[in-house]
Amino acid sequence: MPGPIRVARSPAGALTYVIPIPPEHLPPVPPAELLSAWSLARRAAALELWGPPRLLRFARPGGDSTELAIADADAGCWAEAIDNEVGLGTLPGLALCLRLLALVEVLARVPALAPLFDVTPDGIDLHPALLEAAASMPLDAVARFDEAGLRRLLSQRLPPGADRRRIA
Repeated sequence: MPGPIRVARSPAGALTYVIPIPPEHLPPVPPAELLSAWSLARRAAALELWGPPRLLRFARPGGDSTELAIADADAGCWAEAIDNEVGLGTLPGLALCLRLLALVEVLARVPALAPLFDVTPDGIDLHPALLEAAASMPLDAVARFDEAGLRRLLSQRLPPGADRRRIA
């Protein structure tokens, strides 16, 4: 069982999280919680609830570490929303936040996923298979989703002709 996440605030206001496991070992999250986190983060962005910069320091075997920064204003806002609601000082809360940010990133990076989601004025419609994959598949070493792995996983979960069915 990994130890707790340690959190410290710098004099400049940035938050540093020391996480006892690498991003690849963060736990899955319930798909419904991931979808709720998207809505929560969108509301926070609409209210311009910007958060402080965050530095994530993940422990690796052999004493090495991986450092990731959440410095982008939008990502910081979304992280702040999840921190206020769930807490980034816990592995489930951090996993939820990083999966949400990884989902946003992969949707922008992989054009082939376009038939599986639709951003609307009210939020996002995600295909159930895409939502489940984002909630359950491991993150990579830099807390992103591997495109090839995601495509493989989706090809196993999508029946032929089902690529346009969505959830709210």
